[in-house]
Amino acid sequence: MKQNAVGWFDIYVNDMDRAETFYGEVLQREFEMISDPTDTSVIMKGFVTDMDSYGAGGALVKREGAGPVTGGTIVYFGVEDCAVEESRVEGSGGKVISPKMSIGEYGFVSVCIDTEGNLFGLSSMQ
Repeated sequence: MKQNAVGWFDIYVNDMDRAETFYGEVLQREFEMISDPTDTSVIMKGFVTDMDSYGAGGALVKREGAGPVTGGTIVYFGVEDCAVEESRVEGSGGKVISPKMSIGEYGFVSVCIDTEGNLFGLSSMQ
C-alpha cells in the first residue's frame, strides 16, 4: 500500500487544558481522550480524525521527561485559508512568527508559536 510520509504526529505540551483550548479555538477542532492502559503517566488528547480522509492524525501529549520545543520539527495544519486561522492565534494566546506568505505552486503558509512554545504552521491553497 502506498502512503504519504507522515502517518501520525504528537505535539508535546506542559499544560493540556491550555493547549487544548488554544488549538480548539485556532483550528476550530475537537479532541478525544486517547488512553494507554499500560502507561497511565501519559496524557493524550487526539484531534478528532477521520482516518479515511486525506492527511495525518495526531494528538496533544503530556509526558514526563518530554516537553515542547521551539525550533524543532514543524507540523503544518491543512486549512481552507491560513489567514483565517492565523487571525485567531494571538487572541488565543499564541504568536504569529511569519504571516501568510506564498510558497508558489504549493499554496500559502503561516508560521506561529502555540501557548506551549511549539512552532506550528498553517497551510492552504488560497
